[in-house]
Amino acid sequence: MWKFIQGSDEEQQDNLLEETEGLCSLSPVQSIYGFAACLLAGLVCMFLSLIVFAKPIKFALLFTFGNMLAVGSTAFLIGPGQQLRMMLDPVRVYATAIYVGCVVLALVCALLIHSKILTIIAIICEICALIWYSLSYIPFARRMVSDLTIRLFDTEI
Repeated sequence: MWKFIQGSDEEQQDNLLEETEGLCSLSPVQSIYGFAACLLAGLVCMFLSLIVFAKPIKFALLFTFGNMLAVGSTAFLIGPGQQLRMMLDPVRVYATAIYVGCVVLALVCALLIHSKILTIIAIICEICALIWYSLSYIPFARRMVSDLTIRLFDTEI
């Protein structure tokens, strides 16, 4: 065992990697169940957050947790590694960074600062960032929204 910890026996390491891949892999049906369960749990959290809307801190926690579950649910379908690669793709790296920043900001405002107004502003920013991030997966969607805002408001996003 000590040889394995030190890394001197490559054969044992290969066997361990093969075993862990087998333990971590899901069948297609299990992946769909995991995706559905995680997405449903996220949607339930977001729905429950509307019930406690009068208490912005509880709202922010439930809503943000629901968002993270819903976004993370796709990792069951494509795998967490592929999910991270897609999130860090040059096309959507800025949208990902802004979304993650807004999630962190909402949690900081809710948990550390305890400011209701800042929490509501952070949640509004989080919702906008989630929409922009989601649009990055639809071909030409961000371009269409940008063109629409130029026409309607004479400004560009």
